[in-house]
Amino acid sequence: MIGVTQLRRGVTFSHEGAIYRVLEYDHYKPGRGGAIIRTKLRNLKTGAITNVNFNSGDRVDDIRLDNRTVQYLYADETFYNFMDTETFEQVALPRATLEDVIHYLKEGMSIEIESYEGEPLDIEIPITVELEVTEAPIGFAGDTATGATKEVTLETGLKLNVPLFVEAGDIIRIDTRTGEYLTRV
Repeated sequence: MIGVTQLRRGVTFSHEGAIYRVLEYDHYKPGRGGAIIRTKLRNLKTGAITNVNFNSGDRVDDIRLDNRTVQYLYADETFYNFMDTETFEQVALPRATLEDVIHYLKEGMSIEIESYEGEPLDIEIPITVELEVTEAPIGFAGDTATGATKEVTLETGLKLNVPLFVEAGDIIRIDTRTGEYLTRV
């Protein structure tokens, strides 16, 4: 058991029979009364996102997830399919649980899959990924002095604002935590 004041972004815990990951955390102290911990949580089994407020003295069950390396194979209408790199066993995760990371997945990419009691729940992608720009409007030379950006489309369908010098065919590095452009590779 851990106190809710120890929760932080990315922490996984069990509460009322469900397994959650903290997406956002805010410690709020009103003028009178006890502190309130406001959290935005994602249910790892269903992918549902909920807002839950805890009193500062509340406790939740701390759980540890097992990690193993898998390779992303392909996606169909309802599932994303991965292969364990050691046992070659295939694992499928529902689209709903991976909504926030699907645009960073490339076929053949190695990632970590998290499971609890043998049941796969979520994936942990690298902090940065390199993706190819497939569509980019032309940037004008006079625009570069202002630090302007333009919206480009990447090979996975992700639309992203990048500096004007980035062109179609370039490979760029993206921070998967923030979804921001880092550099051209």
